[in-house]
Amino acid sequence: MEHSASSAQTAAEREAATHEASTGELVKQLSEQVSLLVRDELKMARREVTRKGKQAGIGVGMFGASGLVALYGVAALLAAAIIAISGEIRAWLAALIVGLALLAVSAAAALAGRGRMRRAAPPVPEQAVEGTKADVEEVRERMHR
Repeated sequence: MEHSASSAQTAAEREAATHEASTGELVKQLSEQVSLLVRDELKMARREVTRKGKQAGIGVGMFGASGLVALYGVAALLAAAIIAISGEIRAWLAALIVGLALLAVSAAAALAGRGRMRRAAPPVPEQAVEGTKADVEEVRERMHR
């Protein structure tokens, strides 16, 4: 009798140990997978923010170029006004045409810079955020099953 009681107890202990080991394995796997998932999401977020930062940098450079060209346009218009006052019609007309052309180039650069800035804003890693939200939702669904 003692032998059957001890073998029954041993079987129950083995079953509990097996159950605990598989639960422990599952927890270990979950921990590893979550860690890997978080690292991958951070890498993706870092790449996305870097890409958007480059776009913003290019846009800022274009705004700077626009300001410089606008300054040249204003200088040419001032020269045109000075020449017009001095009475030389042909030189005045030439300076006016150059000034207007420079201002047109400035406007084009400003519009291009604005377009670049819009593509870079907001500087939030949208793809990484969406991926993380989807991952969290997937984990929630599996936990409720």
